[in-house]
Amino acid sequence: MVRLSVINFNKMGAKKTTKFEIAEYLDDEEMVTEYLNTILEEGDSADIVTALGHLAKALGMSKIAAETGLSRPSLYKALSEGAKPQFATILKVIRAVGGQLHVTTT
Repeated sequence: MVRLSVINFNKMGAKKTTKFEIAEYLDDEEMVTEYLNTILEEGDSADIVTALGHLAKALGMSKIAAETGLSRPSLYKALSEGAKPQFATILKVIRAVGGQLHVTTT
């Protein structure tokens, strides 16, 4: 998993590091689609869980919890780093963020 930090410089030239939050940039349907497709194509299972957590935060954890039938604490736990949620939970979250799974042959 890639962890990013943003380095800012103040007027005196001192470095200040802030944590990069991808959820802040997932603000339109095209960006959400591209992000999720990239993770599904290139990531592993842990990356997919993390990405769904980012999407749930971007779209509103309460909204996603309501749509999946899970409590907010359960959703946070299921989508936290190192979590291994059941496939049924993954499907619920994918559908709640507006995604669909399709199988194609190459």
